[in-house]
Amino acid sequence: MNYESIPAMALESAERFGSAPAIVDGGTTLSFEEVASEMLMVARGLMSLGVKAGDRVALWAPNSSRWITSALGILATGAWLVPLNTRFKGGEAAYIIGKSQARVLVCANGFFGAEPLSMLAEADPDLRLDHRVVIDGPVPEGSLSWTELSDRAQAVEEKAALDRIGSIRYEDVSDVIFTSGTTGHPKGVMLRHGDSMRAYLAFNEGLQLYEGDRLLIVLPFFHCFGYKAGWMLSLMVGATAVPLPSFDPAEALRTIEQERITHMGGAPTIFNALLSHPDMKTTDFSTFRVATVSAAYVPVELVHRMKDDFGLDYSMTGYGLTESHGLVSITLPGDPPEVVANWCGRPIPGTEVKLVDDQGEEVPLGERGEVLFRGFLVSNGYLEEPEANAATFQDGWLHTGDIAYANADGCLKVCDRKKDMYISGGFNVAPAEVEGVLASWDRVMTAAVVGVPDEYLGEVGAAFVIPAPGVELTAEEVIAYSREVMANYKVPRRVEIVSDLPLNATGKILKNELRARLVP
Repeated sequence: MNYESIPAMALESAERFGSAPAIVDGGTTLSFEEVASEMLMVARGLMSLGVKAGDRVALWAPNSSRWITSALGILATGAWLVPLNTRFKGGEAAYIIGKSQARVLVCANGFFGAEPLSMLAEADPDLRLDHRVVIDGPVPEGSLSWTELSDRAQAVEEKAALDRIGSIRYEDVSDVIFTSGTTGHPKGVMLRHGDSMRAYLAFNEGLQLYEGDRLLIVLPFFHCFGYKAGWMLSLMVGATAVPLPSFDPAEALRTIEQERITHMGGAPTIFNALLSHPDMKTTDFSTFRVATVSAAYVPVELVHRMKDDFGLDYSMTGYGLTESHGLVSITLPGDPPEVVANWCGRPIPGTEVKLVDDQGEEVPLGERGEVLFRGFLVSNGYLEEPEANAATFQDGWLHTGDIAYANADGCLKVCDRKKDMYISGGFNVAPAEVEGVLASWDRVMTAAVVGVPDEYLGEVGAAFVIPAPGVELTAEEVIAYSREVMANYKVPRRVEIVSDLPLNATGKILKNELRARLVP
């Protein structure tokens, strides 16, 4: 498969898979043919509004069938898709709309109890948008409804939309996906049509998603994992995408059984929530074969539990960042649970990784260094961020800011973010390493560690710990255990027992929020 563009792929999938179900969204089922037809309607409607190739169109809505066909329609015009985080407040969304210079906003109105158009108006009354299209929910005055967009589409011949798709090249920008913003302002990463599809066909060597399979997508579409490893890959290979608007363990378990799910991806927090839910005991997992679990640290006990309790054929993991189309490395089906838990897999074919020290020299095998990455997966860089581009993209290499080491088999282990490391008493401490040790204790479900200032040692670790189900745990016990199993400089000096951790919509722990809790 070698498509020029994502919408061209959708047209070919309509020919290949026809009336088979492409999307099951609650009570709505769309065939591959219907997805292509709705994509063309959206494209024609947007073209009637004056959207041209290279324009930016923002999309702000939860996971749904209309998110998918709206995104495809935006891409089919040759415009750059700018997905917005569903957890954004008005000011955050206004910043990205302004930064990307989006001319049109396509949104659902009223999702998760929020009214995005009202939030935008309150946050930035001067925000310039040529058009607002509401794909679901109440339609304020001055905005277009889904039906009105469809009516406007009649003014543009289908051939004009097909010609627009035909003009999109493999190397053209498809999306501007903004980084999660767990630290600092989000930056828009420019990704490409052709390499997005090439990347996730390579990813599928691990996932093994094929025609007739059914993929449950709980991670949000505004993130590479939910979008490109989710509905885009499903559309390419003839699988059915089953999106949920947000993660709820009871609803996810019900959907796995009712929709006969074969594949699913998520962070360890998501799978822990499923395994801990009382409905686990009565859910039918007979079709569930493969799960993708990805994080800096994946407990090996979790991988074993997923295989045993879900009855999986195998689990896979990987490592990537938005700046590399979301991918750097993956594990493969033959890799045992210990490899899935302890390593991030091998680099994607056609790419190259090297690990370097602070002077830019490669480190010996087994030693830690910053991950530098190059190859077809490296993005076009950040939108209008010259200083960040100069620092991050150098001589063809993407400087990831991630710290990793490698083994003789070529597997990577990402052990921390360079910026998250702290120095305690003159020793470098990687929070992910401490988190991994704590999470391997059977009395702990998960943990998050941050560095905090200390008058004597410079910095020390503060740990936020969620006990395992049914376990009562004290801070003193966590510190005592830590002293038994890790070097003294790594032992957290402060421990808080918590019932949950602040997460962004992709399951990443928001460490800035944890640090804020520690400020007197």
